[in-house]
Amino acid sequence: MKEIDAVSFIRANTEAQSPPLTPEISLYLATESLPIWRQTEEELGEINVPPPYWAFAWAGGQALARYVLDNPELVAGKTVIDLGSGSGLVAIAAARAGARRVLAFDIDRLAIAAIGLNAAMNGVDVIAAERDVFESSLPDSDVLLVGDLFYERELADRILELLEIASQQGTDVLVGDPRRSYFPVKRFTQVALYEVPVTRELEDMEIKRTAVWRFSVPPASLSFLSAGTVEAA
Repeated sequence: MKEIDAVSFIRANTEAQSPPLTPEISLYLATESLPIWRQTEEELGEINVPPPYWAFAWAGGQALARYVLDNPELVAGKTVIDLGSGSGLVAIAAARAGARRVLAFDIDRLAIAAIGLNAAMNGVDVIAAERDVFESSLPDSDVLLVGDLFYERELADRILELLEIASQQGTDVLVGDPRRSYFPVKRFTQVALYEVPVTRELEDMEIKRTAVWRFSVPPASLSFLSAGTVEAA
């Protein structure tokens, strides 16, 4: 893979825009999907690279960001992780809502550069890190935010395992998702619902009904934790 100037690439191939559901936040976003995908392959000198997820404000991320902005008490004064951050939209929303510390994780180095640019454009501090969270445990946090990561079966299964661990450790886990194919709806409680304007280039409709969900620990797990607490006492 060729080394590229990520910041220059992002600025040359995107425009500063505000996602429909979060007009108070500006992001460097692509206006079309195929041109930037092809340009990414050319710049990296590779073919079949993953889609540039960071270049778009996906429905789940928009819904989750809106919910955080409208309910700042969820993150105010807390340590927050935005998992699979992409453009950094959700992380920026958490920072704007008063989070004490915001960590944005992604495996795409272009995403990491985009998060830095977008955070600076919005005047907030976000710590962006290129990190494969499946190779090491997540750092401690008060709130874990996940936008639109249940689009592939294997990824969905692994994300669910991470959420299970985080929730059992006392982390508040919130997910924005329009019920993608592999979203395990029975493991979540819906807390908000939005009609998100999207593009048909990326979605199958122009308005995507998208919910914000809170992860629920199964009753059996709660019983186990309670029993462990009593025994330890």
